[in-house]
Amino acid sequence: MAQLYWHTTGTGDRDLVLLHGWGLNAEVWRCIAPPLSAHFRLHLVDLAGFGRSQGVGALTLDEMVEALLPHLPEKAIYLGWSLGGLVASRLALRDPQQVSGLITVASSPCFTADDEDWPGIKPETLTGFQQQLSQDYQRTVERFLALQTLGTPSARQDARTLKEVVLSQPIPPVEVLSGGLEILRSVDLRAEMDALQVPLLRIYGYLDGLVPRKVATLLDQRWPASASLVMEKAAHAPFISHPQMFCAAVRQFSESV
Repeated sequence: MAQLYWHTTGTGDRDLVLLHGWGLNAEVWRCIAPPLSAHFRLHLVDLAGFGRSQGVGALTLDEMVEALLPHLPEKAIYLGWSLGGLVASRLALRDPQQVSGLITVASSPCFTADDEDWPGIKPETLTGFQQQLSQDYQRTVERFLALQTLGTPSARQDARTLKEVVLSQPIPPVEVLSGGLEILRSVDLRAEMDALQVPLLRIYGYLDGLVPRKVATLLDQRWPASASLVMEKAAHAPFISHPQMFCAAVRQFSESV
């Protein structure tokens, strides 16, 4: 099993665990770590197989959660972005007593669009990315990162930031990246999340092409006890494009749980 990269920083008295998205690593939080570290003990993690947590092949969602378990602080707030949102959600479902709050960012309990009017990524798009990874790794990753910032006023700069994060740490093996895409393609936590016992905040980007804003509306109806925030000029990485608004929402939620 991978030796997880796990860095704790900050002067606050609440624990906040940050779980990154597909292809990336904990450096993606560097724009919001300084302001949040005044309010929280931040736990910056490279998920198993990504960044500095090397030494594994493709993992299932449950295996990614298993790798986190030995490191988890008690009663933390878990914030998961995109794929990290699925990891954090599975963790909250598995051990709700250990989770004081859950924040999902540009994430969905089911990333894949289906024929029953559930919005998301077309399954063939994810399958295509999986196939292209082995042919042209760098271009495939760059295309996926570009999709995450498309349409925002700061799209070019935000995509450059994400690319710098990827290149700043060891590149995940193709099988790890492909396994992550398989999780996005195949996992559906909608029914399980209906019974979630943990306070939940869902943050979305209005311009997000990977997790359409309609997901927010559908889940507002399905999970009325949860809160949602749709950030108007943001896409798939709202903490990069709108760090102040994002940090304010995280702090406000933490004060309520």
